[in-house]
Amino acid sequence: MFAVPLAENAELRPLEPWQAPEYLEHIERGRAHIDAWIGWAGLATDLDSARTVLQRYADRQAADTARLYGIWLDGTLVGGVMFVQFDAKSGTCEIGVWTEPAGQGHGLVTTAVRHLIDYAFTTRGMHRIEWHNRPENSRSRAIAQRLGFTLEGVMRESYLHGGVHHDGEVWSLLTHEWKPQGAPAS
Repeated sequence: MFAVPLAENAELRPLEPWQAPEYLEHIERGRAHIDAWIGWAGLATDLDSARTVLQRYADRQAADTARLYGIWLDGTLVGGVMFVQFDAKSGTCEIGVWTEPAGQGHGLVTTAVRHLIDYAFTTRGMHRIEWHNRPENSRSRAIAQRLGFTLEGVMRESYLHGGVHHDGEVWSLLTHEWKPQGAPAS
């Protein structure tokens, strides 16, 4: 198993089906916060459904169409990052994130996303990465801006969540716009 350090006390690791109990505990702690923005928390309501969510991503990883990683802070799962979609043939993918309140304010999500971007562009040769969020999600929006994504537009009332149609922003980052970690400044 691999772990990528994000900070002295935090790491990024694959999130796999055998971790369903830990994942469910994390979702329970952060359910209200996570569900305010995305339906992700509602997918895991008991151990079986938590395992199903993680297995779905394991299967999609095996098919090279998605990937799921957890963020651990002081040994506790507090959030994660994912390739929501990964299309190697077309060279496009989408990155998504979530966190419970204990994972906020440490820069962990931004650092984890940097690793996913490096992997997508440098290792896998992707051309375009998308980032989707609701306009009022200032934390998500700030990550996209910090990492150099360009706002392409707002899809009006395109996202149904909690019985309400929400606007959705679409951001993108192209391979020639990204400077890999550790690359010299120009």
